[in-house]
Amino acid sequence: MSQRAGAISPLPHPPPQEARIHSTLRRRLLRNTFPTFALVVALLLVWEVGVRAAGWPSYLLPRPTAVLQRLAADPGFFLAEGSTTLAEAVAGLALGAGGAFVIGAAMAHWRPLERALLPLAIVVKVTPVVTIAPLLVLWFGFGPVPKIIIAAILTFFPMLIAAVSGLRSVDPTAYDVLRTLGASSRQIFVVLRLPSALPMLLAATKVCATLSIIGAVVAEWVGADRGLGRAILLANTNLDTPTVFGGIVTLGLMGLLLVGGLSLLERHLLFWHESQLSQAAERDAA
Repeated sequence: MSQRAGAISPLPHPPPQEARIHSTLRRRLLRNTFPTFALVVALLLVWEVGVRAAGWPSYLLPRPTAVLQRLAADPGFFLAEGSTTLAEAVAGLALGAGGAFVIGAAMAHWRPLERALLPLAIVVKVTPVVTIAPLLVLWFGFGPVPKIIIAAILTFFPMLIAAVSGLRSVDPTAYDVLRTLGASSRQIFVVLRLPSALPMLLAATKVCATLSIIGAVVAEWVGADRGLGRAILLANTNLDTPTVFGGIVTLGLMGLLLVGGLSLLERHLLFWHESQLSQAAERDAA
C-alpha cells in the first residue's frame, strides 16, 4: 500500500559533532562560572546598597560603580601598570621556583645537602621581605631587579619543600623494579621520581604564582618608578580610593590569569593522574 507524500515527517538529523561539543562546553562553562558570578554580583549589590545607605564618602569606601567607572575611564593605565607588575612576578616565579626545584632535586638525592641547606632556607623564609626590599633597592636601583628578587624569595621555600617531598614520594615497588632492571639514577628520576612529584610541584606552583604577585607589589611599595604597587601606594596617599580598589581588582585578575593558566597546564600534563581522571569522570557524568 502506498503512502501519501508528506504523511510521515522525516526524522530529525542529529546535530553535528562540533555543535554537540560546543553545546557541552557552554553548559560546563555556565555550570562552573555561574555560582561564582552570582556570589560576586550579590556581594557587589550589598556593598553598593550599604555604602549608599550609610552615606560614606568615596575616600573612605567607594561604591563598586565608582570603582568600575575608574577602571573604564582609564583602562590603559591599569593595563600598563599591571603588565609591569605581572612581568616582574612571572620572572620572580621562574627564578625562585626554578631554582628551588633544582636545589630540591639535589637535596632529595643527597640528604647531607638537605641538612646543610634547609636551615638556611627556613631563615630566608621567616625573614620579613619588607626589611630586605630597601636594601635591594639601594643595591640594584628602582628597576625591575629588586622586584624579581623579592618575588623569587617568596616563591622559593614552598617550591623547595614540594620538590623535596614530591621527589621522595615514589612507589617502593616501582623503584625496586627499575633498580632490578639496571636503570640509572637519571633514568629513575625521569621515569619515576619526576612523574610522581609532578602533582605536588604543580600545586606548589599555583601557590607560588600568587606569592610572586604579592612579592612584586611589596617591592614596588618600597621603591619603584612604575608598576601597580606604586600606583596603589600613590593613590592611597592621595586618598584616591577608587584607584586603590581598581588596582586591587587588576591584581585579582592577574592572579586568576596565572592560576587559570597553570590549571590548564596541570590538566594537560596530568591527564594520566587519578585526580584528573576523577574530575573528567565527574564532568562526563554531569
